[in-house]
Amino acid sequence: MPKINKYVDIDTVEREAKKDLIDRHSPFITVPGVAKKGEMLAVNVKMGQEYTHPDDFDHYIESITLYDGDTKLATATFVPGTLGNEKSHAEVTFNIRPMKKKLNLVAHGYCTKHGIWESTPEIVEVTE
Repeated sequence: MPKINKYVDIDTVEREAKKDLIDRHSPFITVPGVAKKGEMLAVNVKMGQEYTHPDDFDHYIESITLYDGDTKLATATFVPGTLGNEKSHAEVTFNIRPMKKKLNLVAHGYCTKHGIWESTPEIVEVTE
């Protein structure tokens, strides 16, 4: 089983280099609007908030995967150069259709050099 790195609040980290590593590899989930049962819901996942990630041939974000608990919902894959070989935030919006009362969303981002990184879970209440 591969090691899964988890986001740590960078305000609690003392060294800037560590903040950079943690932030730029961590996926952040945003769910704008209200989730309604049976209706499409946009779920945005962005790699990093403050720090950008390289987009080099041997060091880039290869994929972002969205889960509801243990259930895989969607994956977006990238190739080197997707972001123009410039440091940037890999970002994707997944459109899902919630069919139960609550979503427990978690995202994984895969860096070709630093492995799998997991977001903080985002609990989304779904209305009828």
